[in-house]
Amino acid sequence: MSVSWNLWHGCRKINEGCRHCYVYRRDSLYDKDSRVVARTAAFDLPVKRKRNGDYRVPSGEQVYTCFTSDFFLAEADEWRSEAWDMIRERSDLSFVIPTKRIDRFGVALPADWGDGYPHVAIACTIENQEQLDHRLPLFKTLPIRHRLLFCEPLLGPLDFHELLDRDIDEVSVGGESGSEARVCDYDWVLDIRRQCVEQGIPFNFHQTGARLRKDGRIYRIRREFQHTQARRAGIDYDGMRRYARGLRAQSSLCAVLGRRQAGLVFEIFPEKRLCREIEPIGNLLNTHIGVFQQIFRFEYHIVVYPLGCRFTR
Repeated sequence: MSVSWNLWHGCRKINEGCRHCYVYRRDSLYDKDSRVVARTAAFDLPVKRKRNGDYRVPSGEQVYTCFTSDFFLAEADEWRSEAWDMIRERSDLSFVIPTKRIDRFGVALPADWGDGYPHVAIACTIENQEQLDHRLPLFKTLPIRHRLLFCEPLLGPLDFHELLDRDIDEVSVGGESGSEARVCDYDWVLDIRRQCVEQGIPFNFHQTGARLRKDGRIYRIRREFQHTQARRAGIDYDGMRRYARGLRAQSSLCAVLGRRQAGLVFEIFPEKRLCREIEPIGNLLNTHIGVFQQIFRFEYHIVVYPLGCRFTR
């Protein structure tokens, strides 16, 4: 389950991705000025309680944070420390915070942030190659435990170069909505997916947008069908990560990773308590790498991580 937490409302347009902002479009229906930034009545939603003392937002919920503004907006600097306090208090929730202002990430950051709160994911939005080249290198240097990429609205093809790696937890792609939406080309979507598959990074086609070009034809898709049509494309990719109780393994041909050599990819993500037991096995196999290369004709290595272990090329 999930909830939306829009603790302040309003924003300023700063680049091409903001041109047809859905918040501006919706606010215009009510003659509301979207440039005015103000706290909302839902500001303290995560810590509100029922009469019996329980939190109104139950434990385990995913909280989509500040989707009608930007969490790192300069106009909200005075409120952000209080927002972080509430996020820290509700460590039993999972917070997803998107931003086009990743360069302001460090403003009013909590003193105990360290390398990131384990229950907070920061999503850097990228709409074109210019913003990818500007934002992504910075994003990867910041102390963030869970990194997401929101390529939305997707306005052109994206080449991640060497910047797409396992530091990114997931890539989500979507076209632009609204009557003035710019075209999203399905080939751009598939190419991003290809780059994710090569690196074993989960990929999600979030929405088609209002105008989707496929095989040279532009399709106009009504708002209520943009998410369902994206799901029907069937191109979401879970990546090589598997989080489960006990042991779970995945194998696939190396071709899935975009390599020409025939090979095997094998991953295991056990519970943390089992890692110590599995690590010696990995070390033993690594000492016999020459034998495995001769038999299977591919290179491999096994690495054990706090969340599990990985056996890959």
